[in-house]
Amino acid sequence: MSVNDTLSDNATLSDHATRPANDAPHMSDPQSLRSVHRVVRGEHFHWVGDGFRVTNLFPSAADLGLRISPFLLLDYAAPFDFEPTEHPGGVGVHPHRGFETVTLAFEGSVAHHDSTGAGGVIHPGDVQWMTAASGVLHKEYHEAEWARRGGRFHMVQLWVNLPAAHKMDPPRYQGLTAEQIGRSDLPDGAGIVRVVAGRYGDHVGPAETVTPINLWDLQLTGAAPLQLSFPSDETVALLVLDGSVTVNGTAANHRDLVVLDDDGTDLTVDAAEPARLLLLNGTRIDEPVVAYGPFVMNTRTQIMEAIQDFESGAFGHLDD
Repeated sequence: MSVNDTLSDNATLSDHATRPANDAPHMSDPQSLRSVHRVVRGEHFHWVGDGFRVTNLFPSAADLGLRISPFLLLDYAAPFDFEPTEHPGGVGVHPHRGFETVTLAFEGSVAHHDSTGAGGVIHPGDVQWMTAASGVLHKEYHEAEWARRGGRFHMVQLWVNLPAAHKMDPPRYQGLTAEQIGRSDLPDGAGIVRVVAGRYGDHVGPAETVTPINLWDLQLTGAAPLQLSFPSDETVALLVLDGSVTVNGTAANHRDLVVLDDDGTDLTVDAAEPARLLLLNGTRIDEPVVAYGPFVMNTRTQIMEAIQDFESGAFGHLDD
């Protein structure tokens, strides 16, 4: 969604980058617990186009750096009520190259179209995963029928980096429905998990990813703590979508992003009452990141090439 934000192997895109299963919960050894590196508060909201009122959790927190890789940007469209209209809000035609955009819908509906001919509508529970890679034009608007009714809008857009070997691969689009994503029970009545990408136990998410990623929608009841474990050299972060939780002893509330350190493997999430979180976990891409607006590459020369290709029409055509 954030079109104007600026960020200072040979497998194919169809290969599914798998994640190891999370074993059954265990009582964490205090020495294995990850420290909380930082809690980033989503406070200042701005408009992207005329349809997305968002707060940027990163890259605005400049000290996160490689710690949050392979994730580049997180815009949170916290719950907001839109009046009925015949003119759906959104963002017009714009380019992307070198990364992926992932949009998760919790309330509201969004239509997507791009210059490859792909597109679709996501409704509550659905996810749109667009791999821009070598370059694509796209646009996204509130779905027309939803806009006529109006209502509560609640979504997340995440930018996911691509390694250098895949930045110039062909674009693709994955429209993932709530039914495809499904849900799995958490132990001890702690709640449910919707695995968008990666794996929890035997539950494998439908998204095909280029690098290993877990992207989970956690809906906690507050009945029991949730205990998880990830390799210490991987990124782990949690966005609180609703309610309040304690992550390894640190309190976090709605609109907080909890970023974990690398000094352990385990985390315990306690919710005194129902709460909802988005978990981000992935293998880091330890490569230079050079970005300019909607282009994320490895060198300044590649950024200049992206601008030239866009201006010459190499990204294709898409009507406004």
